[in-house]
Amino acid sequence: MSQEQARSTVLIDNERVRVTEWRFAPGAATGYHRHEYDYVVVPMTTGTLLLKAPDGDHEAELTQGVPYFRHVGVEHDVINANDYEFVFVETELK
Repeated sequence: MSQEQARSTVLIDNERVRVTEWRFAPGAATGYHRHEYDYVVVPMTTGTLLLKAPDGDHEAELTQGVPYFRHVGVEHDVINANDYEFVFVETELK
């Protein structure tokens, strides 16, 4: 059985940034990927995401409105571990 994909909507994409809204139904995932740019995530929901990474699985507790920054090169699959929709906005710095 295939896993549901998270829905992404690109809000801005220019020479300097790409801003994407991500919406995850319960259990939905981004699919495994590698970040090509530094990025900032702003959670629009409070909850738990499961991160499947090369060094193992991790849970991330995110709080609505509390942003975090990551450097280029992060590799993972991001999965909504909640029983409700989870939303965040990601800004990639080109």
